[in-house]
Amino acid sequence: MGMVRAGLVQMSLKEKASESPERICRKMVEAHIPFIEEAGKKGVQVVCFQEVFNQPYFCGSYDAKWHGAAERVPDGPTVRLMQEYAKKFSMVMVLPIYEEDMTGVYYNTSAVIDADGKYLGKYRKTHIPHVGNVSEKPYFKPGNSGWPVFNTAYCKLAVYTCYDRHYPEGWRALALNGAEYIVNPSATWAGLSQYLWKLEQPAAAVANGIYIGTINRVGTEAPWNIGRFYGNSYIVNPRGQILVEASEDQDELVFTDMDMEMVREVRTLWQFFNNRRPETYGSLADI
Repeated sequence: MGMVRAGLVQMSLKEKASESPERICRKMVEAHIPFIEEAGKKGVQVVCFQEVFNQPYFCGSYDAKWHGAAERVPDGPTVRLMQEYAKKFSMVMVLPIYEEDMTGVYYNTSAVIDADGKYLGKYRKTHIPHVGNVSEKPYFKPGNSGWPVFNTAYCKLAVYTCYDRHYPEGWRALALNGAEYIVNPSATWAGLSQYLWKLEQPAAAVANGIYIGTINRVGTEAPWNIGRFYGNSYIVNPRGQILVEASEDQDELVFTDMDMEMVREVRTLWQFFNNRRPETYGSLADI
């Protein structure tokens, strides 16, 4: 284990939601390119974008047109383009996009690209929320990924998407599968759960002896007006300390160096994994 420079990119919507999904995708991808190039120049080795990064967060109402935003993974245009940038900058990339698995079957998916541009696999969001007037259920089928951990060029990486973070079981499953760094691409607006933003991820990082990078969107997105996406993307270490944090309202790249040896140090000190009692937990899966 050594030092890994990790980066997060948060961004506001760059086109009116009344435009076609294809136009919005083009504008959002174009807006990310300068941040990718900046990350490359600054030596970022692992970068992650926000949930459904190349589209609006369209789950405030149902409109079938957004199914047109879905792409095949890994054969769609966004993944193919980003494979070129990953190879150019020797950068691992996590791409949260709307995936069409087959006609009529869609997932909230993150594709993972290695530093040589190779597609390593994908994670599909496991827990699909319906909170108040916002529902992802008309758009996304619950994921069936099986808690994958990707052996990238720089670290053992996993993805746990937005609402997933409220479920401690997934953090633990990914950590037990070998994850050292877990990214949580999100679309989280101010209000009911904002105070949890800096509570849950540091707690999960400590409980599992991992680094976590959590990414949020910025601004408001008409016509849904479900609230203000408040940014504050950050990276937290296995001791629960926030290493770097973005603003509430700016398009921004933030990055920091992660000492991966801390994963071993914290797990050895606290012994949470060694002192687990899985033989006593069986009934949890039956409740």
